Amino acid sequence: GVEFIGNWETLLSVGLILGLINSFIRPILKFITLPLRMLTFGLFGLVINMGMIWLVDILFTKLIITGLIPLFWTTLIIWGLGLMVSLFIPKRRSGIIE
Repeated sequence: GVEFIGNWETLLSVGLILGLINSFIRPILKFITLPLRMLTFGLFGLVINMGMIWLVDILFTKLIITGLIPLFWTTLIIWGLGLMVSLFIPKRRSGIIE
């Protein structure tokens, strides 16, 4: 399962680190794995996301994800929450909100 032992400040720092990893490491991995993502019609992106969450799990001892299935579901939940947030926040292009 997924366990978190700590207070909300620690949880906030986990989210911050996950955001930093997604901002800096994920684009590099997406570029490197472009052929695999094309072959799998983008499903390999899920593996990349799982790797990012696994990395955060390694960095924070208070976050415990045991097993591949809980890691998969955690990845899907975070992806779904990100999708819902992106639906409510308009994207900016060249300084103009569309």
